[in-house]
Amino acid sequence: MIKANRCCIILFFSLLTGMVSAQIADNTYLHDLKEELKTKWPHNRTINLIFHGHSVPSGYSTKGVVDRLGAYPFLTLNDINNNYPYAVVNSITTSIGGEHAEQGAQRIDEVLSHNPDVVFIDYALNDRSLGLEKAKEAWESMIIELLDQNVKVILLTPTPDIREDITSSESKLALHSELIRALAKKYRTGLVDSYQYFQQLNNKLNLEGFMAQNNHINSKGHRLVANLIFKNYFSWEN
Repeated sequence: MIKANRCCIILFFSLLTGMVSAQIADNTYLHDLKEELKTKWPHNRTINLIFHGHSVPSGYSTKGVVDRLGAYPFLTLNDINNNYPYAVVNSITTSIGGEHAEQGAQRIDEVLSHNPDVVFIDYALNDRSLGLEKAKEAWESMIIELLDQNVKVILLTPTPDIREDITSSESKLALHSELIRALAKKYRTGLVDSYQYFQQLNNKLNLEGFMAQNNHINSKGHRLVANLIFKNYFSWEN
């Protein structure tokens, strides 16, 4: 029975990996950085990945419980560690639970103080309270400031809130996702389209199995976002 369950789990995640591979991404965006990740001591250096956003990258699950090591910033670090044995990489979260993009834009100097190589921005869940116009201004402010400092930027569309209809193109999260895709195209940044991925997953599985509460993904949900990040930007397979 245990072996059968393990086989089901392996098959399940194999199917999900196939879905990840089907996502459209520019696997060359971090090409130079990936080369650096292969460099051995004494010629290597410390590489800093910054995750800037709200409660999800911070690792909040439910009832205020925080699982830092089970959140996608640290799962991404673990994936890099397992695939680049000579790399020295920091995963640094400048995310704050409850924060939206305007507040995050006000703290961009804090982000830059960590000497980032890559900054991941994930604010859309909380930007619904701002509206599209204010959110656009805040995201553009952060993107421009980071690019001006020669920092690579990867934008994330939101993970689900199961109180919204994820199949609707008119929901607030769908509209904010479209905004983020447009910004990624305009500024030629990286994009991790979590929202599109969960939309596709919703056609096959009940999303409640990936949620810790209505607006926070659980460890399985974080694993999927980390898979997207690694496959799209740190893998050499694509």
